[in-house]
Amino acid sequence: MTASLVIAPQWIGDAVMTEPLLRVLSERGETLSVAAMPWVAPIYRAMPQVAQVIELPFSRGALQWWARRRFAHAWRGQFDRAYVGPNSWKSALLPWFAGVPVRVGYLGEARYGLLNQRLPNPNKDQRGAMVAHYLALAQTEEADSSLQPKLDLPLDLLKTTLQKFALKLGAYAVFAPGAEYGPAKRWPADYFAQLGERIGLPVVVLGSAKESVLCEDIADRINRVAPRRARSLAGLTDLGEAMALIASSQAVLSNDSGLMHVAAATGVPQVAVFGSSSPLHTPPLSDKAVVLWLKNEASYQPALDCSPCFERNCPLGHLRCLNDLTPERVEQAWREVVSG
Repeated sequence: MTASLVIAPQWIGDAVMTEPLLRVLSERGETLSVAAMPWVAPIYRAMPQVAQVIELPFSRGALQWWARRRFAHAWRGQFDRAYVGPNSWKSALLPWFAGVPVRVGYLGEARYGLLNQRLPNPNKDQRGAMVAHYLALAQTEEADSSLQPKLDLPLDLLKTTLQKFALKLGAYAVFAPGAEYGPAKRWPADYFAQLGERIGLPVVVLGSAKESVLCEDIADRINRVAPRRARSLAGLTDLGEAMALIASSQAVLSNDSGLMHVAAATGVPQVAVFGSSSPLHTPPLSDKAVVLWLKNEASYQPALDCSPCFERNCPLGHLRCLNDLTPERVEQAWREVVSG
C-alpha cells in the first residue's frame, strides 16, 4: 500500500475540485493524507477516501521557512509519494523537507529542485477545466476528466446544524452572494433581494465574516417586503456548518464562488451566476446545476466581446455581464431547478 501526501489548495472551490484526483488515487490503492489550511480542512473531512487530514499552522501567504521545515521533519519516512496542488513555490517545501521520494506537481514557480516529477504549466490563454487540471497529477490515462466532485457530509453534522439554526430539511433556500475574488463576480445585491421576495421560501444568506454587510443588506431588503422571510448567517457559521446548510437546502443561488462548488458537490439543485469568469474553467459540476452566463446567450445583444475578462473589477466600468442578467431571468432558471 502506497502512503501518499496531498498538499491542498487554499481556496474552497479548488479544494472541492481536487476530489476526483483523490478518488482516482484511492481507487488505485494509495492511502491518502491531506495537508490543508484550517479554512479548507472541512472539505477534505467530507471525502471518505481521505484517511487523515493534517491542519497546517501557517499564515496565509507567508513563507515561514523554518516553521515549515520543523513541521515537515515529523513526516520523514511516512510517505512514498506527494502531490502538490497549488502552484506556489512555498507549497512544495513541505514534501521536500519531509524527504518524500516522489514529489509530483506542476512546474509552477520554477520548482525544479522541489519537485522531481513536474508537469508543464498550462497555457494561461487556454484555461481548461480545473478538475482535469488536478486529475493530471495522477499521471494516468485512465483518469476520467468528466468525473464530478462529490462530498459526503456526516449525518450528525447535518442534524446538529439544522437544530442549531432552527431550520427544517429542504424547507429553505440558500443565497451565497459573495465572491472573494472581487465585485466583477458578484451579481447585484438588489437583484438577490428581488429574487428572495418572489420565491416564496425562507432564505438563508451565507457568506464569510467579510461579507456580512453584503449579506445582511440582502436579508434586510427581503424582509422589508416579506417580513421575517430572510436571515443572514454570514460570519456565524464555520465552513462545516455552511456546507451542511447548503446540503440540507431546497436549492442554492450563488455567484462563481467556493460555495457554488460545495453546492454542486453535495448534489443540491442550484443556479450559478457567472460574470467576469468563465464556466468553461470553473463550472459547477452537477447534473442539478443551471449556469447563467450572458456570453452564452445568443439572444443577448450586443455581444459581450469583453467576456470573460477574469478581472476583479470591470475594466470598462459597465459590468454588463452581471447588471444585464435580470432577476426575472434568474427566477425562471430557479423555478426550473426547483421543479427538477
